[in-house]
Amino acid sequence: MKTPDTIYVDGMESGSFDSGTLRTIRSGHVDCITVTCGFWGDALESLDSIAQWRELIEENSDVAGIARNADDIRRLRSENRTAVLLGFQNTSSLQGRIRFVRLFAELGVRVFQLTYNNQNDVGSSCYEPGDAGLTRFGYEVVGELNNNGILVDLSHVGERTCKDAIAASAKPVAITHANAASLYAHPRNVSDSTIKELAARGGVIGCALYPNLAGPEYSKSLDAWCDMVLKTADIAGIEHVGIGSDLGGSTTDADLAWMRQGRWTRKANYGAASASSPGDDDPQWFTSMESFAGIADGLAGRGLNSSEVSAVMGGNWMRLYSEVMA
Repeated sequence: MKTPDTIYVDGMESGSFDSGTLRTIRSGHVDCITVTCGFWGDALESLDSIAQWRELIEENSDVAGIARNADDIRRLRSENRTAVLLGFQNTSSLQGRIRFVRLFAELGVRVFQLTYNNQNDVGSSCYEPGDAGLTRFGYEVVGELNNNGILVDLSHVGERTCKDAIAASAKPVAITHANAASLYAHPRNVSDSTIKELAARGGVIGCALYPNLAGPEYSKSLDAWCDMVLKTADIAGIEHVGIGSDLGGSTTDADLAWMRQGRWTRKANYGAASASSPGDDDPQWFTSMESFAGIADGLAGRGLNSSEVSAVMGGNWMRLYSEVMA
């Protein structure tokens, strides 16, 4: 049972949205989501995306509103609306210009992932064969994100770059949508040592529902996935674990092709999937975002007390947002 003070947060959702998506999220009692405004776009494309997101949310202002900080999230929740945090899964929109960080912050962006699936001028991705760590520009970007109330997201980031950013950031950082590699080996998942370093600096890891990151064992049922969350809490501490579904709202095949291939390749690319398993279906037990609230019951059923359930369902994200976002 959701208490009046409990806030449900999805730390990262991918893909396209429409009015129906926003209304489904609201009906699932999700109080805050971070959306993906872009993957590969330059500054102009990113501005256009922000404008489109703002128009979509304005058109559905009875169920959603843009949030810039934790107070906004609480206010929107009190109005029975879902708070939307604008985020990017890459820093390509900066185009090497440090001053653009503040401009995007002023437009309401509150989450920036340092790299997507390729190395960029900030650092390396988890798919590169070598990781030289955070670049000189990358250190500048992390500092500028800190100064402008934007959460540093280290999902998709290579391990050395990830560790560099955790150490360099003056504020806690996040891995918004990934799982522990010790529980399911995948290039997108994160080593125990990195998770522990993240937690030691106050950060949060958002456990992903995406089956290609949770693996077949932990995707087969709600109980199995909740067991994975509890094992992640054993690594990080319960106060450093949240949910980052990495599921799409109304994502099409064209959306998936853009996410995976962008403009950088002519070849088929499967992202976190594979040629032998190219599908991107949601877990069978999670039919839509209307199922989100049921995760709380699953966590309680695996032995978490009410305060621990509230922390994982959104309280840990809210603590992080309060510390980071202006």
